[in-house]
Amino acid sequence: MVYPFSAVVGMDDMRLALLLNAVSPAVGGVLVRGEKGTAKSTAVRALAAVLPAVDVVPGCRFGCDPAAPDPACPDGPHPADGPAAQRPARLVELPVGASEDRLVGSLDIERALTEGVKSFEPGLLAAAHRGVLYVDEVNLLHDHLVDLLLDAAALGRAYVEREGVSVQHAARFLLVGTMNPEEGELRPQLLDRFGLTVEVAAPRDAALRAEVVRRRFAADADPAGFGARWSSEERELADRIAAARALLPDVVLGDAALAQVTAVCAAFGVDGLRADIVTARAAIAHAAWSGRAEVTEDDVRVAARLALPHRRRRNPFDAPGLDEETLEQALDDARPDPEDDPTPPEGGPGGPGGPTDTDADAPPREGEGAPPPRSGPQGGAGDPLPPTGGTGEGEGDVAGPAPERAAVAPDAAFRARRLEVPGIGAGVAGRRSKARSERGRVVGSRRPEGTVTRLHLVDTVVAAAPHQRERGRTGPGLRLERADLRQAELEGREGNLVLFVLDASGSMGSRSRVAAVKGAVLSLLTDAYQRRDKVGLVTFRGAGAELALPPTWSVEAAAARLTDLPTGGRSPVAAGLLRAHEVLRVERVRDPRRRPLLVVVTDGRATGERGTDHLGQAHRAAGLLRAAGTASVVVDCESGFVKLGLAQVLGAHLGGQVLRMEDLGALVQDVKDAA
Repeated sequence: MVYPFSAVVGMDDMRLALLLNAVSPAVGGVLVRGEKGTAKSTAVRALAAVLPAVDVVPGCRFGCDPAAPDPACPDGPHPADGPAAQRPARLVELPVGASEDRLVGSLDIERALTEGVKSFEPGLLAAAHRGVLYVDEVNLLHDHLVDLLLDAAALGRAYVEREGVSVQHAARFLLVGTMNPEEGELRPQLLDRFGLTVEVAAPRDAALRAEVVRRRFAADADPAGFGARWSSEERELADRIAAARALLPDVVLGDAALAQVTAVCAAFGVDGLRADIVTARAAIAHAAWSGRAEVTEDDVRVAARLALPHRRRRNPFDAPGLDEETLEQALDDARPDPEDDPTPPEGGPGGPGGPTDTDADAPPREGEGAPPPRSGPQGGAGDPLPPTGGTGEGEGDVAGPAPERAAVAPDAAFRARRLEVPGIGAGVAGRRSKARSERGRVVGSRRPEGTVTRLHLVDTVVAAAPHQRERGRTGPGLRLERADLRQAELEGREGNLVLFVLDASGSMGSRSRVAAVKGAVLSLLTDAYQRRDKVGLVTFRGAGAELALPPTWSVEAAAARLTDLPTGGRSPVAAGLLRAHEVLRVERVRDPRRRPLLVVVTDGRATGERGTDHLGQAHRAAGLLRAAGTASVVVDCESGFVKLGLAQVLGAHLGGQVLRMEDLGALVQDVKDAA
């Protein structure tokens, strides 16, 4: 049984965003961001069940509309007004591990070249045409697949081009992506391509939570009976969607409403004009959903709340959201001035003796009032930082343990240089280290082990040329056989596991130095976010080391832990390295293709109880990591006039690169690579 859409408790923004796209797929889809267990998948599957059925050409694998068949349909041409069949709107789910061929369809290159036959097997985009395409955990999907997906959604067509052979077909669908931000973010360029976005969270009200559980138990105990209880609401919802679709072409976006749309987009400083177009389309869809033939200010307000939060300019770790005060001010500034009315009412607003602020005595509109707390500089809830105490500048820890210091906020982040793992990997696609991949520059060719997906044309011709006489070729052209085909080998970039080992001891120096160190690590975290890395954080101070953040795709979580990290005490460097060695050992079992990069941020001073060779222990722990083949970088944080060079020695035992904090800024080549 599909859980009824009408029975979903709460989640008003998510349901509204889905319905607006059901009314007008041109809005561009919905990205639903939220914690696990918040009915994201349930709502998407439930929406597909209430969408109107579609008429299709019988036997067409691409779902062509018999009233207006696609002239380029690979199964066509279809006669206009030909026979028709009706089927429900499809819900097609794209798995995270899907390949490009599974998404857009596959073309048999071998048959095309050796037999001249264009054999095309449609993919999920064709199956989703005129239905719903659902991508769960879209943030874990490879970037180039997300690009293909969003291109098809924007253009309404899918293209497959391989070695001069091209196939295209219609692909218009309602795109819905869901994600848990704790597992990593989408790049801003991809976020912008989704029309609307909503944030969902479990209700905090105990009564609402009880109602969710009550309905879930009822649905599990008697699926048919539960569905029957909500059947009338589902029929009304389906009828309202159909009516809104019929009204949509007649909805008018007046000059006043358009001025408010553009004013709101300008107020939030969004890049480009996609935000204006999407907001206008969403406002038109909301007007049709509300049964109105003209867009009103309320439609613009609702559309802006759904279309702009993920497009406003923000730092990677800032929490998404929209400042209500800025939104209302922009709407108010673009509202037509009553003084432009040639016949204002006597004594009324804008008339002689009337108040100059037309809203001064009006009750607040829905959603107005005190604005929500602004996000803090690192994406927190805006709470002030805890008071900063301490025991003075330059406290060390050689003579004994120093009191723990309160958390110090990091300095501003900067563009960090790219650190990478040496050699060629074969891991998950990303933007850090060199790797064999499905995308990138061609570096050679090999004999195919299965289906040819990327033909190396030159090497194929070179392989076939010596055999033309024995194959009896007498005229122009080239006779190819299976043994001649060569698969192109591509070199791209992979994402890595970047494990930070951070010295949080008192030897790191003054509060200003600690802030600078945290700022440097935050910059490297930002770089990891942009390069699609998995990150982890080990800290050491006092008596031992702690895994502050297990390896995760959520660099936001790492940034939050970094901000709240207290410092002080002794420097158990060996404990930190041994804990990192254990974490990496486990991760090699869990994710063997993802190569690790260890980033040790320390001044190299190993201290602890008297009578122990702490430096020797640290160097032996470093030797274990080197023996395991772990690529490493030591960021030397030593400060002051007298420098011992202990971080340099530690780097030598690790067999890694040593950089001073001042060297972490991006090089010219890094900037070019990131462009």
